[in-house]
Amino acid sequence: MTRVNVVSALLLGFLMAGCAPTHSLCHRLAATDDQHVTLMFGLTRPDGRPVSDTDWQDFLRTEIAPRFPDGLTVLPAQGFWRDRTNGRVGSEPSRLVWIVTPDDAHLAERIEAVRHSYSVRFSQQSVGVSVDRGCSGF
Repeated sequence: MTRVNVVSALLLGFLMAGCAPTHSLCHRLAATDDQHVTLMFGLTRPDGRPVSDTDWQDFLRTEIAPRFPDGLTVLPAQGFWRDRTNGRVGSEPSRLVWIVTPDDAHLAERIEAVRHSYSVRFSQQSVGVSVDRGCSGF
């Protein structure tokens, strides 16, 4: 076996070993496999005007909650990002929306609809997204 194959085999073994306890723990907790989606929303428009709490609540009620009716969590945050047009690092009040959901054929479509809608409505360059596999029980 070559050195590369040995290293690859060891790495694969470590990765598989790392997955087994989580799966076992999920099983013991009667939890199910799912996706953990975090969406990152900046609350300042390009012209400096804030996205008001009323505007945010309306967006949450009309765009996010209907697409994820089984539940979600909203957290206040302070976001840092690099402006794509001028390269400067900026900071702004933000909201993180954490969604725990089963993976299904329409999940990406629902996430992208929320991201697109927010970008258009509030003139945002982007809405961040992070997705991790997980397990949850409620």
